[in-house]
Amino acid sequence: MSIVEVMRSRLVKLATLFLIPTLTYGGMIHIAAAANVTYAMDNLELEFNKVYPKIELRFTLASSGKLTAQIRHGAPYHIFMSANMEYPEALYRENIAVTKPSVYAKGSLAILSLKRENISGGLKSLTGTNIKRVAVANPKTAPYGKATFEALNNLGIADEVKGKFIYGDSISQTLSYTLKATNLGVVAKSSLYSPKMKRFKKQLSYIDVNSSLYTPIDQGVVILQNGGGNPDVDKFYKFLFSTEAKKIFREFGYKVD
Repeated sequence: MSIVEVMRSRLVKLATLFLIPTLTYGGMIHIAAAANVTYAMDNLELEFNKVYPKIELRFTLASSGKLTAQIRHGAPYHIFMSANMEYPEALYRENIAVTKPSVYAKGSLAILSLKRENISGGLKSLTGTNIKRVAVANPKTAPYGKATFEALNNLGIADEVKGKFIYGDSISQTLSYTLKATNLGVVAKSSLYSPKMKRFKKQLSYIDVNSSLYTPIDQGVVILQNGGGNPDVDKFYKFLFSTEAKKIFREFGYKVD
């Protein structure tokens, strides 16, 4: 190898050494988050940046199923905040996640009617002849949809009402359908705590779904391979279990331990 080639090789190695920290610890965290986190996202980001103002958070919001598919196909996320434990547990078994899934919040369901239909009967209200269209999350991609169908099956009315359903790919799309195209919808309770939703009043416009009808929606978080060893990622991961973050989750209708 000539002297020129040796020097060129050393320069490439030096450039690589300087480049890797910039790519890995560039002060930006890419977070794949279940759509129900949309409503608490701004508050979480604001509180986190009070302590770490130089770390930028970039959220990609979609159904947990779609995000899992993206992650498996190499999407460069650092953290995955799922709407259940099933998807992050699968990623951990596949060695795509580097931390065991932990529950950061517990979600719950509510029935919302923009037209103030009579929803006093809870999910049984869906059987009413005046209820023609109902927005629900797709159980194949959205954990909140899976919980909805579990509750309907436990009541024994799933087959009776399924012809009325308009499916949202995510729980946020389900909320959109509820507000624009249906008599009512089964939505994430957290969405009702958004500033844009304050005009809706409990018992008049929405009612909680009986939590005994479905398995608690444990929402799990993992650090993915792209985020392993990144101190900024570790900071945000730990923040999700902090007193400040738990307070925000409670304010948006979640349950936290």
